[in-house]
Amino acid sequence: MSGVTTRPESTREVDAPLPIDASEPEREQASGDAEGSDEEPRLSVAAVARRLGVAPATLRTWDRRYGLGPTDHTSGRHRRYGPDDIARLEQMQRALLRGASPMEAARYARTVAAPQSQKPAEPEQQRAPGADEPLMLSGVLDGTEGELKLEGASTGGRGLKLTGAGPRTRGLGRAALALDSYSAQQLLIEALESDGVVTTWQEMLQPVLRAISERRQRSGSGVEVLQLLTDCASTALRSVIATAPAPVNPRPVVLAPVPGEVQELELVALAAALAANRVGHRLFGAALPREGLAAAVRRSAPAAVVLWAAQPHYAAPQVLDDIPITRQRSRAFVAGPGWSAEALPGYAERLGSLEAAVARVSESVLG
Repeated sequence: MSGVTTRPESTREVDAPLPIDASEPEREQASGDAEGSDEEPRLSVAAVARRLGVAPATLRTWDRRYGLGPTDHTSGRHRRYGPDDIARLEQMQRALLRGASPMEAARYARTVAAPQSQKPAEPEQQRAPGADEPLMLSGVLDGTEGELKLEGASTGGRGLKLTGAGPRTRGLGRAALALDSYSAQQLLIEALESDGVVTTWQEMLQPVLRAISERRQRSGSGVEVLQLLTDCASTALRSVIATAPAPVNPRPVVLAPVPGEVQELELVALAAALAANRVGHRLFGAALPREGLAAAVRRSAPAAVVLWAAQPHYAAPQVLDDIPITRQRSRAFVAGPGWSAEALPGYAERLGSLEAAVARVSESVLG
């Protein structure tokens, strides 16, 4: 066609330009492919953000404020993260989830993930035990598995009102808001192993659940956060039940929500605490109908029955009359805010806090 010039075949080839509408991740990926193939593979900002579950803007902020960016980044070129860079970012995220401040988490990440050649060498005879483990202003990294233990860190939680909460509690709140179920479960399991069920419930789980509920009431959103944390908590508490020592009571305790009730996490916490006390139980979920509850009590011949209710609508004294508690000579307990002490029959006892409930039920069963 006239007016169109063709390129001579002798002209050297050049890379085809990217489409004008190419997205930023595609442009970063394409620019990275043009780099030397002999180097270690390097990832774009978008790819690293997806890997860590954070926004790309967060990575740029960590680079600008704390120097946790690509080590080989040059002006005018896209950021490309190598393995060492990603390792530092993962340590940064891990420290944040356990309650460290961003500045302190960045300091920790630069230290623990630094290449061995960059760590200061000390004479072996002058090195104290644990001296090769990175120190933090609010705690230390202790143990061969790298468990981060923080003490005295600043109060408050990112996005949640957790004033006065401990580092592990703030970390749980951050993990829940990030929908990071793995980190939430690990934090809960660590707390359950070190502090026990009652302390973990009172000082860690309850404050975060309350803060998420209040945040949802203010904003009208966040039901998925509450659901994820509830599921994570149930999983962690059930792991205590699964690994508890053998019970010593010959007749079990039946634990069940009243028919129609949908909440059961508090009852799972009670079951876990009783299991840790070697009190055997039969735990039933919220889907158990009235006839199933009566059959469970009749067949288990329990030493005690605990019925949970959060809503007054479901906490009817008639529920107690429908199950064979008196014929089984079982102690009857009710728990949860739905029950009114005035409406209870004389043979039923209302339980208070988790700590008090564990003590009362254990005493009645074990003597």
